[in-house]
Formats: sequence, structure tokens, C-alpha cells
Amino acid sequence: MEYNLNVNQLREYSKRLKAGDRVVLSGKVYTSRDAAHKRIVEAMENGNALPYNLKDAVIYYAGPTPAPEGLAVGSCGPTTSSRMDVFAPLLLDNGVVAMVGKGERNKAVCDAIVRNNAVYLCAIGGAGALASKCIKSCNVIAYDDLGCESVKELMFEDFPLTVAVDCSGGNIFER
Repeated sequence: MEYNLNVNQLREYSKRLKAGDRVVLSGKVYTSRDAAHKRIVEAMENGNALPYNLKDAVIYYAGPTPAPEGLAVGSCGPTTSSRMDVFAPLLLDNGVVAMVGKGERNKAVCDAIVRNNAVYLCAIGGAGALASKCIKSCNVIAYDDLGCESVKELMFEDFPLTVAVDCSGGNIFER
């Protein structure tokens, strides 16, 4: 199946999405990688404010490069998701509805996806320049000192993805 969805529809549609389905996603997405994840978890543990509301948030594991003339971002392909596996279950348990990246996830992450009716979406690796054309705005919202790994708010428009792990346990990496 193929779904054209806005980010705010993901929670509603999460139970319908199956591993292997295509999702063309639009809406507000947040970038976060290793260092930013570590700071977000530390903020949660210390009761400090988070850079964005985790409820129904979508996290894109990416570090966009500076924007060339006429684009919102430079290259913006996914990074290897397993590097965030240590943090993902806690973020899912606190409301994250979807993660976008590339590659397999560990059992704890897959279990958290099922437990929270969430979804893991894969973007095409190695196609960061093409992906950037589906990003209409990019604003740093936290941890500016991390450079390209700072937390950014992106606006996706028709960003092509594949459901890799669905909330009933389907997993394209186990077929």
C-alpha cells in the first residue's frame, strides 16, 4: 500500500501501516542524532525543558548540511538508526510516534514500537541531495553548538519513506 500522510495523521494511521508499505510524508519533523539524543535524555532525567514536545513527534536521524542557494537544506540523508537504539525506547515510551532513518533496529526498539503503536520509517540512504528537495524549511531549535547535529525543525513535503517496523511487529529486515 501507499499512503500520503501528514505527520499529524501518523498516530491515527499507525495501526494500518504494515512493513513494506510506502509513506509519502509531509509536516513537521525534528532532526536528532547521537549527541542530541544524549542531551535530550539528560534533560528528561534532570526534569529540564525539552527542545520539542515528544507527544506524537517524528524524529529524523539526520544532520543536514548547510543550504545552497535556493534550498532549505543541503544534503539531508538518513544516518544509521542503530546508533540511537540506546535512547529510542525511552523516547517512544514518552510519546514519539515515528523515527526516520536507515538500517535495522534492535529488539528493545522494536518492542517499544509495538508497545507504543509507533512506526519506524526508512529513507533511502545515499540520496541526501534528493531528500533535501522534499524539505521546505529548516530551523535550528536546540543545541546549536552541535553544528550539523543540532536539533532542527524541518518541514517535509512529500518525503518518500518505507515502513520498516510496524506496530504489530512486522519488520522488513526479518523477511
